[in-house]
Amino acid sequence: MKISEDEKWIRAALEEGRRGIGFTAPNPPVGAVIVKNGIAIARGWHHKVGSPHAEKDALSKLKEEEAQGATVYVTLEPCSTHGRTGACTEALISAGVSKVVYGACDPNPSHSGGADKILESAGIKVVTGILEEECQDLIRGFSTVQTLGRPWLIAKTAMSLDGRITRPKGEGQWLSGTEAREEVQQLRTEADAILTSGETIRRDNPALTLRGSGISSEKPQPWRVVMTQQGLAQKDFQIFEDEWKDRTLIFQNQNKYDVLQTLAEQHGVNTVLLETGGSLLGSFLDEGLIDELVIYLTPLVTGGPSVAVGGQGGETLEERLNLKNVRIHQVGRDICARGIVNRESLKPLDR
Repeated sequence: MKISEDEKWIRAALEEGRRGIGFTAPNPPVGAVIVKNGIAIARGWHHKVGSPHAEKDALSKLKEEEAQGATVYVTLEPCSTHGRTGACTEALISAGVSKVVYGACDPNPSHSGGADKILESAGIKVVTGILEEECQDLIRGFSTVQTLGRPWLIAKTAMSLDGRITRPKGEGQWLSGTEAREEVQQLRTEADAILTSGETIRRDNPALTLRGSGISSEKPQPWRVVMTQQGLAQKDFQIFEDEWKDRTLIFQNQNKYDVLQTLAEQHGVNTVLLETGGSLLGSFLDEGLIDELVIYLTPLVTGGPSVAVGGQGGETLEERLNLKNVRIHQVGRDICARGIVNRESLKPLDR
């Protein structure tokens, strides 16, 4: 099926925007492409908080007046208010562009649609909603903070064929293979924080850091967040002793939503990766706080009492957990399934 010019260039803008995933919180990742006479003359993306927004990043690569009469394609509605940087609408008007095409509206209700009025009053044509679902997916962490007051939560687990995470004492932290563990490092780059339990810290003493080849040195280490009921003896664990110890946060006997809200409000977190045992993972699921699941299935049958996903469960699978946009692939000896929780089918438990 032939795609329109608008779709073609918004896809190009999405490629630019994806370069910012994991770098921009509390801002969203955004990409932009400036097109003139059917040719892309500049591309840009938002690199990090405080840096130019995608539209300005693209404009900065052009000489004065080069953007006159051009069309700007951007994944997110241009900002129309002053924050750390000036409004992008002002920059677009000053550059003399003739048309702005964007995919997703600003999820902040007080800002949504504001750019349209400003740009159109300056004689600039505005087209909206191009590849909207894909553009919304790019900013899902930012949107979740804006609409629900908490970060987007990705839950990751690795399990045996019988749904267990049971490991004999002294046999290491992992069930999954080397390739899957390397892939998890890439998954961590999407997150601004990694959340785990005190039990996991006591049992495995994990580093919860970004490491390995292919990870940008400019990517900040994620916050390491521990939820615990008993507290932790800090001298015993590496998250309190290594060079990133100032990136470790402890929450003792606190409500899950309150912890997530604090991460968003006080630490600028848009996306959290939950790496923990079955008990805490299941309780997050029961409370409807998980937005996405990443499951590594390893070709072992372990038996034993440690289940990968605990919690109370629900009356039917359809009521409790129905994933959409599921992607499945093989990684080494393991199988990875990743999907979004379909909230329309998720029935919260009565409290």
